[in-house]
Amino acid sequence: MRWQDLFADLEAQLLADQRRELQAEVADRTRREQAEVTMLDRAARSVGSVITVMTGAGSVRGTLDDLGKDWLLVQEHGRHAALVPMAAVTALVGLATRSDDDRGMGRRFGVGVALRAIARDRAAVAIHDIAGGLATGTIDKVGADHVDLAEHPADAVRRATALTGHRVVPFAAIGIVRRA
Repeated sequence: MRWQDLFADLEAQLLADQRRELQAEVADRTRREQAEVTMLDRAARSVGSVITVMTGAGSVRGTLDDLGKDWLLVQEHGRHAALVPMAAVTALVGLATRSDDDRGMGRRFGVGVALRAIARDRAAVAIHDIAGGLATGTIDKVGADHVDLAEHPADAVRRATALTGHRVVPFAAIGIVRRA
């Protein structure tokens, strides 16, 4: 009888050790998996949520409508949607706290492709740069790392008589692009 108690105690100790090892392994795996989650992954799981995007050009608050490889599209309440390059983001507020909900990664194309679509639309835009500047006009061309903006008043149609200048803006300087 005494040996049975001894063996039962030994068995309980082994089970407790196994439980501790499993808990440590689960915690380690969780930390490793969390270390691989990018901010864009978190944003992808927050599509449809109301978020605030902080940039050097100001903040954008609204519903996260779409995202791509390196950009976010936020539908601001009472305004047009705002395109925000991830390179300009200083913080995101309101993202999903859990990262295990898989809603997909959004669109696979980068900010250059998104800007080319806006250029094809020929709509007047307001480009807020990361230094706090603002330029309005129509995007004429989109290069590999910049846009050519034909500057004109936001409420004017792009005509030679309305142009006030031409500006080249590098992608790295773009904070927010809004329809003017």
